[in-house]
Amino acid sequence: MKENKVEKRYMMESTGQNHIKFLESERIYLRPIENEDLDLFYAKALWDQEGRRLTGSQVVFTRRGVQNWFDRITTDSSRIDLLICLQENNQPIGDIAMLDIDHHNQHAVVRIAIFENDYLGSGFGTEALSLLIAHGFNVLNLNRIGLEVYSYNERAKRAYEKVGFKQEGTIRQNLYYNGEFHDTIIMGILKSEWKRK
Repeated sequence: MKENKVEKRYMMESTGQNHIKFLESERIYLRPIENEDLDLFYAKALWDQEGRRLTGSQVVFTRRGVQNWFDRITTDSSRIDLLICLQENNQPIGDIAMLDIDHHNQHAVVRIAIFENDYLGSGFGTEALSLLIAHGFNVLNLNRIGLEVYSYNERAKRAYEKVGFKQEGTIRQNLYYNGEFHDTIIMGILKSEWKRK
């Protein structure tokens, strides 16, 4: 697997630094996004063409805009933004977030993206999602966790179903992308369903 200059610099800088392992399993750990991650995040996560297609992203990002986004989210208690990293070498391969955390009504939504294409289809996304969902139900005491996925993203739908998400509805023709309209699929999982699984 080839590494570009940003990835090499990141790996060199991160090898001497002990990152917080907020949630972890045997193969991966989830850690907070730090300011020094933003160059990698900007270069890899936001401009990957396949990732942009699967998430329906049409925004033109700037490095300054990414910095402003980071400055906002670091003080927002209604969200948790994390990088997905490999245990074996600390390499970030994706990001995951829990958003709109509502403690009163006990619900939140999640989003996930694997931006290193070499690691797609290897179960890393399912593993990361399972870690964050367990945290949401067992630590944050949520009752429901939801997400939205576009109808053409079959791989993501299968991964979400594998974790236990169920389709709850469809918003028809909600996204206009590449000259076509696409449906948004609403999915969710309840704490009781998670415990049974």
